[in-house]
Amino acid sequence: MSTTVVVTGLGATTPIGGDVSSSWESLLASRSGVRMLEAEWAADLTTRFAALAAVEPIDGGMEKHEARRLDRGQQFALLAAREAWADAGAPEVDPTRLAVVVGSGVGGVVSLLEQYDVLRERGPSRVSPLTVPMLMPNGAGAYIGMEIGARAGVHAPVSACASGAEAAAWGLRIIEEGRADVVVVGGFEAAVHPLTLAAFGNMRALSTRNDDPATASRPYDLGRDGFVMGEGSGIMVLESAEHAAARGARVYAVLAGAGMTADSHHIAQPDPEGRGATAAMRLALVDADLPASAVRHVNAHATSTPQGDIAEAQAIRAALGSAADNAAVAGTKSVTGHLLGGAGAVESVFTVLALHHRLAPPTANIVDFDPAIELDVVRNGARALPDGDIAAINNSFGFGGHDVALVFRSI
Repeated sequence: MSTTVVVTGLGATTPIGGDVSSSWESLLASRSGVRMLEAEWAADLTTRFAALAAVEPIDGGMEKHEARRLDRGQQFALLAAREAWADAGAPEVDPTRLAVVVGSGVGGVVSLLEQYDVLRERGPSRVSPLTVPMLMPNGAGAYIGMEIGARAGVHAPVSACASGAEAAAWGLRIIEEGRADVVVVGGFEAAVHPLTLAAFGNMRALSTRNDDPATASRPYDLGRDGFVMGEGSGIMVLESAEHAAARGARVYAVLAGAGMTADSHHIAQPDPEGRGATAAMRLALVDADLPASAVRHVNAHATSTPQGDIAEAQAIRAALGSAADNAAVAGTKSVTGHLLGGAGAVESVFTVLALHHRLAPPTANIVDFDPAIELDVVRNGARALPDGDIAAINNSFGFGGHDVALVFRSI
């Protein structure tokens, strides 16, 4: 008999809120977290804005002495994990039946760059001995695992902007395979730095709407011109339904299936026909044992890039067929920006909340809707989702051609 995997805890720190409730409230209200960068180094950049975290880790409850030992992204992940763990009721679980899977696109890249500056300007003796733990992509997962005592495994998938969603997929598999009863999953990123902004900018991947940064991320709009870099973390507690029921846990939704594929097309551009994305969604639905008609909501990857939004729209239409007409599509990066390795995790939290509250969040900043996007995109306010048994898909795609689709089911 197959194992049902449920979501029992949620945590997040994002550009639109310091926790889950404030992030969800801002999302429904279409309050943008994108703003101009005040640092002097931003003045010479082509893109001078980003979606910085709404609440600094110190203001969100992290002690200064602890923060000094962690990369900024690790700080976000640890705070989100603490919220998710508490939200799940701090479950009592055999440590050998508890695992962690938390991914990142680039790990502690800012800590690495900062310590390189220390090396050049002050010499090797002044480089922090904590540099390696801070830059490791698995560092956040390791700290979370140590804090909750996870001994069934700590893993850190690195698949660019699909990392957070891939972490959830691996968490699902770990429980289904019987390795653990509870798995803490998610992703994080904190890569806002002059080098990363310059590099993405020179790839022409970023929006350059410096005159109006709050509306710069505009998925599905004819005027979209690139993504907006964001930072933060999203974490979920996954649990076997049997274990959750035994302890009387509150359940948000079921993580019913996952599909993972690869485009093998280009290192930074999506397959223009969306074949890998289509296959990932189809595999996820098969894994969930659900028909396309069950899908009533899609949290799309929707980065606000000219090519990417169209390729994904075509993929959604191909994967769902006529059922796409009944799926309320949301592009939540319109207010959060793109959290890179944390995107799929934060958007999984939003997808779970959409099912839990029966409410599809809106896509902000659409002024001139692109007619090439043949989808039912939620605009001008949130939309009620139907009662009964329904499903939702969360899509995440990454440089390198990584495609991950997660299917959540209502309870």
